[in-house]
Amino acid sequence: MLFDSQEKLLAAKQGDENARGELLIRFRPYLNVIAQRMLDDRIQGRLDFADVVQATFLEASRDFGAFRGETVESFLAWLRNILKHNIATAHQEHLATQKRSARREISMAAPTGDNSSGFDIASSLPSESSTPSQRVMRDEAAVVLASCLQQIPETQREAIRMRYLEGMSLKQISDKMGKSEMAVAGLLKRGLQGLRDEMKAIRSGLSSLM
Repeated sequence: MLFDSQEKLLAAKQGDENARGELLIRFRPYLNVIAQRMLDDRIQGRLDFADVVQATFLEASRDFGAFRGETVESFLAWLRNILKHNIATAHQEHLATQKRSARREISMAAPTGDNSSGFDIASSLPSESSTPSQRVMRDEAAVVLASCLQQIPETQREAIRMRYLEGMSLKQISDKMGKSEMAVAGLLKRGLQGLRDEMKAIRSGLSSLM
């Protein structure tokens, strides 16, 4: 998947606007998952993570000429940096407004986990000690997984996100979704099977191209 994206990136850098648009669309699910993970719970009711991603896309499209990298890995890092900046700005604006306009919200408990620290999707993002080849493989895994997540039903996707990205218990997910723990377990089981099927289909598609 990333190797095909490499060709589109090179075409985009040569001025192909269609290639640039296709490249951004391809990585939208990847940025959606990152934004949803990083956005503070206290402002998710005020701001949709998809709006932050859209602003990031518009900014990336506008400033694409300033991107000096040559690889998809560096392009993903560039997109993540823009997204992180936009999320940090959203936190500053909305949480500052929240503190000024609603005292009762100041005492609300902070969200579980440190959403501003980064993104972890089954440890798929590269660490500083990763080799270049390891970073490429992890980027590819994260992009494929994020794309597959978009293909399963929303309730299953939300259950998987809360369980495996947020680390919530079945009881916490049950309370959050207003469903029984048995129903949540069923969503997780079907969602994971759906992910396996989607990833198997992608691997089969790649094999047919070789």
